[in-house]
Amino acid sequence: QVQLVESGGGLVQPGGSLRLSCAASGSISSLSSMGWYRQAPGQQRDLVATITSGGSMYYADSVKGRFTIFRDNAKTTVFLQMNSLRPEDTAVYYCNAVGMNLRIGVLDYHYWGQGTQVTVSS
Repeated sequence: QVQLVESGGGLVQPGGSLRLSCAASGSISSLSSMGWYRQAPGQQRDLVATITSGGSMYYADSVKGRFTIFRDNAKTTVFLQMNSLRPEDTAVYYCNAVGMNLRIGVLDYHYWGQGTQVTVSS
């Protein structure tokens, strides 16, 4: 129904910046929100930021003031601008989208990208 492909991860020094991109395809008109999660080894997958179809945004306390979520004009790509990166930001970052999945008959299905590694180290 919906396919998500992340890009933009890599190795960056503390204090540096990265911009992650998530390109959505398929039944994107059904999506109620898109966002980013992250997961470090042995840790839970935590919400980082989301943006709803109406443009409302939410950020985890740990990234407020440093990260910004936004989307392109066509609403097919969502970005995560990450500034002032810290070693504790190191994780696999996953794009997430919530919307209909007609194959299994639900309206609030969570779609996931494949993940992109972000490593913050000196």
